Amino acid sequence: MADLWGLVWGKPEVDPALLAEAVEREAARGDLDFRTRLLIRDSTDALAEHWGAERLRAWLERSPVRDRIEGVRREDLGERGFPFLREALVDRTEPNVIRQFLRELGAYLSRPVKLTIGGSGALILTGHLSRATQDVDVVDEVPEPIRAERALLDQLARRYRLHLTHFQSHFLPAGWEARLHSLEPFGQIQAYLIDVLDLFLSKLFSKRDKDLDDLRALLPALERGALVQRLQDTCGALLGERGLRANAERNWYVLTGEALPARE
Repeated sequence: MADLWGLVWGKPEVDPALLAEAVEREAARGDLDFRTRLLIRDSTDALAEHWGAERLRAWLERSPVRDRIEGVRREDLGERGFPFLREALVDRTEPNVIRQFLRELGAYLSRPVKLTIGGSGALILTGHLSRATQDVDVVDEVPEPIRAERALLDQLARRYRLHLTHFQSHFLPAGWEARLHSLEPFGQIQAYLIDVLDLFLSKLFSKRDKDLDDLRALLPALERGALVQRLQDTCGALLGERGLRANAERNWYVLTGEALPARE
């Protein structure tokens, strides 16, 4: 459970509910220095803009540290110190929402279908990533029995704000199929998740800013030695493509300040 500073510092997206919980935990501490009080005030102001005054008031009325939060808000702390917070607030996609989406889809299908899920959806389902997404990415293509259900997919997209999309397995490390993790059945859907190290490495070869942000969030929770070993053992083909290698070298340097590990 991240503290307030750990939750917001350097993060491109911050979930409002998690921010509110972190504000309460921080406000419950003893003496607060000026910068922390400023962060509490700016966080609460950002929540007010994101939620609206009525929802903010309801949250404060339930909060056991309401008096401390409101006391900080009344202080003359000067101008905003954390203007990025207002733009960073995005409601995260809950893992159970993805599961509900898959259950409802699977309940309507008339025959069994295998889905191999990667991207941010897989990382959200395993708890490795906490952010918003509108895509459930499957490897190579969406199976035909699902593609044929256009009306159902449109209905589910409106209700869950999720779409089934696809990406090419070419960008995954060699041998990824042998490292899949199975999920529980979702009606007619048997779902598998790509391993977190394989997903990290696929994003490492990307030039998208969104993927770099995901790498920054993932790296602290991964075992560096296992990650480097997987890179050296399975990414020879990707490293052989000049553009992809350049992306990996840039991203690794940004993440670690080091050169991309060479194969021993």
